Amino acid sequence: AAGSCRRRRLAPLNEDNGRFLLLAALIAAYLSAGATVFSALESPSEAEAQLRWNRTLHNFSRIFNISLPELRAFLRSYEAAMAAGIRVDALRPRWDFPGAFYFVGTVVSTIGFGMTTPATVAGKVFLIVYGLFGCAGTILFFNLFLERIISLLSFIMKACYERQLQRGGLLPPNFQTRPAVSGVGSLVGWKPSVYHVLLILGIFAVTLSCCASAMYTAVEGWNYIDSLYYCFVTFSTIGFGDLVSSQNAAYQHQGLYRFGNFVFILMGVCCIYSLFNVISIIIKQVLNWVLKKLECRCCPKCHKSSSRLSRRNAITPGARLRRHNVAMDAEGQYDSDTEGRRLSGEMISMRELTASSKVSLAILQKQLSETANGYPRNVCINTRQNGFSAGVGALAIMNNRLAETSDSR
Repeated sequence: AAGSCRRRRLAPLNEDNGRFLLLAALIAAYLSAGATVFSALESPSEAEAQLRWNRTLHNFSRIFNISLPELRAFLRSYEAAMAAGIRVDALRPRWDFPGAFYFVGTVVSTIGFGMTTPATVAGKVFLIVYGLFGCAGTILFFNLFLERIISLLSFIMKACYERQLQRGGLLPPNFQTRPAVSGVGSLVGWKPSVYHVLLILGIFAVTLSCCASAMYTAVEGWNYIDSLYYCFVTFSTIGFGDLVSSQNAAYQHQGLYRFGNFVFILMGVCCIYSLFNVISIIIKQVLNWVLKKLECRCCPKCHKSSSRLSRRNAITPGARLRRHNVAMDAEGQYDSDTEGRRLSGEMISMRELTASSKVSLAILQKQLSETANGYPRNVCINTRQNGFSAGVGALAIMNNRLAETSDSR
């Protein structure tokens, strides 16, 4: 049983691959469930609309004595005119400078309403090059915004936490965060809760969407539900294009409305992007919890043997290593010579002792080299990890700055 358990741990399906496959399966199930719900909700309405349109088409052909082929040809020309941006009512120019600026904003933010598209070959080729660098720069901007909003929330939440400790008598009134303070009131290594950040970002996103919806309802003439729908579709960069703001030829206080529209879209996209990343961290925690439940602990023979071995020795090397790992994590350091050990019945493992000596020597040499070159010691990470093990982009930002995510690495 122990051999099969060891082989299972050495299988190619490690924790990262297992999390990826589990998430892929959940996304497939989520897509299937969404398709089922939307098909049940929208399919009857679509069939009824098609039946109504066919009846209207035949009645129009009969009343005005126009053949159906000629009428359909006229309607195809009208559809082509709509695709080119031609409407019956007067609309604002699509490709003047404000219209073009609105278009490039929807391109680099990946909203892509689709109400304006380049018609020339040169415009389509330029869009490919322009979007390549524009989308990359905008994603970088979103990540930097996420980093700064998390830093701001961390500063505010830490100040509130210090005040709470001072009121409880756990900190002196003139306390300032410093390594000398220890015990309950120590704030060294303190990080905000991911759930508190989720709550704050959620409240801010809802408030922003409600304010923007009130503006669109008053200016565009939409009902409030349609305005909320437009805000979510736009802020989440889905951008269906069935509702698009600032498209009429003229508005009352047009300059002020365009500025407000730009600010609401910019802040909404940044806020929803940050909110999505926090939600993705929580989803990752759920996946980690599911994977822990699916570990080889389901094998009872392995647990029985390990429990007998742990009772044989009052103090085992594995227990000491686990306590050492906890202490090192509290200091924000990583000890790669103790990672990956397994509890065994041996009082002294020569393999672990040899590996520990080699890894400790390597870490010491690396720290000496980095100290000589002027780098801080805390940049020494686990030698078993590569540069991407803690996540890339927004995921790495959240892992480094929030509390619950640090424990799952």
